[in-house]
Amino acid sequence: MTPLLDIQGLRGGYGNVEVLRGVDLQVQPGETVALLGSNGAGKTTLNNVICAIHSAWAGSIRFDGADLSRAHYTDVVKAGLIQVPEGRKIFPNLTVLENLALGSYGRARERRAQNLDKVLGIFPRLRERTSQLAGTMSGGEQQMLAIGRGLMAEPRLLILDEPSLGLSPLLVEEMFTLIGQLHTQGLAVLLVEQNVGQSLEIAERAYVLENGSIRFSGLPADLLGSDELRRAYLGL
Repeated sequence: MTPLLDIQGLRGGYGNVEVLRGVDLQVQPGETVALLGSNGAGKTTLNNVICAIHSAWAGSIRFDGADLSRAHYTDVVKAGLIQVPEGRKIFPNLTVLENLALGSYGRARERRAQNLDKVLGIFPRLRERTSQLAGTMSGGEQQMLAIGRGLMAEPRLLILDEPSLGLSPLLVEEMFTLIGQLHTQGLAVLLVEQNVGQSLEIAERAYVLENGSIRFSGLPADLLGSDELRRAYLGL
């Protein structure tokens, strides 16, 4: 099967500092893949290079066969590669409804009404708060809004960067349940997380990123079954 996302030898960084050192990573259509690593491993940098927020120094990024290695970020969105960034990055002074509408600005604008109804069905709490300013909501509600905004663009692959960050244990459980539901609907997900246990429960494959390089790729069971890997990369 041809990967939906196929990254080969990706290098990138900031100024003269190299962060990504030849990353290879693939996501198949409809697959949930976990990308694990500690703070500073390069996970967010990788996300931003994939989505053309930062330029790749070398290597290739192919999405559904198309070369996006030098694409503009608007073309990445139009292709259906959508990121929900770390820290949510919602617009606090806009309403919930306005934030969601912005999700379809660059893609699926003509189906905004249908997708809005779908998103509000997934997140009933957002339906109750469509006129509320996003900045006045709780952290969990803001994370729902960020994911909902991403879904408004009809993603073919959704990159979730630390979706459980700052949430209570109960909301973390709810968030991972939601991600599992998105997978059952056929959506491909790249889950970038520090929450190792729950990420590996819902992922079909996993990568471990350390100092900008992939140190492990394979099945979650293989990662959890190796005492050496667990101690070295997961702190378990």
